[in-house]
Amino acid sequence: MGKGNRDDRLSALPDDILVNILDRIDVTDAVGTSILSRRWSRLSVELSRLTINAQDFAPEGVSSSNVSADDLVRMNAAALEATKSILTRRNLGGHTIRLLSATFYLRDDFPTAIGFVVDHAMATHLVEMAKFSVMTEKDGLNNLDDDDLVTYGKEFMRFFDACPNAFGGLTSLDLENLRFGESDICNVLSTCKRLKHLRLFNCDSGDPSTLQVEHSHLSELSIVSCLFEQVKLKWLPQLKKMVFDAWIGFQDPLVLGHVPLLEAVGLTNVAVSFHRMVKLSEFLSGTSVRDLRLGFKSEKIWVQPECPTGSLAFVFRQLRFVNLVNLPEGYDLTWTMFILEAAPLLKELHDSMGSCVYNGNG
Repeated sequence: MGKGNRDDRLSALPDDILVNILDRIDVTDAVGTSILSRRWSRLSVELSRLTINAQDFAPEGVSSSNVSADDLVRMNAAALEATKSILTRRNLGGHTIRLLSATFYLRDDFPTAIGFVVDHAMATHLVEMAKFSVMTEKDGLNNLDDDDLVTYGKEFMRFFDACPNAFGGLTSLDLENLRFGESDICNVLSTCKRLKHLRLFNCDSGDPSTLQVEHSHLSELSIVSCLFEQVKLKWLPQLKKMVFDAWIGFQDPLVLGHVPLLEAVGLTNVAVSFHRMVKLSEFLSGTSVRDLRLGFKSEKIWVQPECPTGSLAFVFRQLRFVNLVNLPEGYDLTWTMFILEAAPLLKELHDSMGSCVYNGNG
C-alpha cells in the first residue's frame, strides 16, 4: 500500500467517527485540527462535548499559584475566543451538545461575555448538560480576607443578574470564595431550575447564618469550608450524594429535611478537645445511606460511638460501604464496632490507608 493511502486512512473515516475521536481529545487540540482542511474545520465545531478551561490557556510556566493579573486577563480572553469560535460556527439546530462546560475567572466583563455566548448556544442548539465553574483571582483560604469575599460575591451576582437565561440552562455550578447577600443563594437556586450538581467552596453569607436549600432536581451537593452556622436541606427530592466538609457550628450544624433518595454521604471536620462530638444517628436522622465517608482533620475523633438504638439501626439499615480518612494518631478501629453492629448489610470498611479492614463477604 502506498504512503499516500496510509496517510489518508483517518480522513477516509465517516464524519461521525471523526467527531467521536475529536470528542476524546483536549478541546484546544481538537480546534487546532481546523487548519488541516475545510472538512476538519467543519468537524472541529461539531464536537458534542465542549470543555473549555481558562487555565488551559496559561502561558508556559504559569500556574494558579503564580498567575498575574495580566496573565489572568489573557487566559480569560483566550477562553472566551475559543468558546465563540466553536459555538458561533456551529450549524443551527445541528448535532446535540452533550456537555458544554466553561471554567473561567471572575474578572471584569469576561464572565458576562461567556454567559451571552452560552445563552445563545442554548437558544439555538439542544444542550443536554451545561456547567459553569467560576474561579477567583485569589485562592486558598489563607489568602483571602472579608473584603475579598464581599467583592467577589458582588461581582458574581452582577454576572448572574446579567445572564439569567444561561444560568437557567445550567445543570452544574461550581462556585468558590463568595460572600452572598441574604437572599442571593435562594435566587440562584430558583433561577437554575435544571441544576443537578452544586459545589460551594469557602462561601458564606457574612455573620453566622443559615443556608437553606430547596430544589426539585438537585442530585449532588458539596459544601466545603463554608462558614454557615447551620445548613438545612429542606426539600431535595432528587438528592443522592452530599459532601459536607468543615463546619463551624456544633449545635445541629446539619439539618436534613426531605431527602428520600440520599444514599452517599461524605462528612469531614476538624475537631479539637473542647468540641462536642457528633452522633451519626442524629446527624443523619431520617436517612438510610449506603455509602458513608468520614474524614478527620484533627487531634481527636469527632464521631461519638453509640449504643444500639432504633434510630441508629434505621440510619445504618442500608449501609454497604464505610471509608475512614485521616484517623488521628493513637486511635484504633475499636470505636467503629458500633457501626459494624448496627449495619447488617455492611460489605466493606476501609481505614485511612485505604485497606479493607472489614469484608462482609468474608
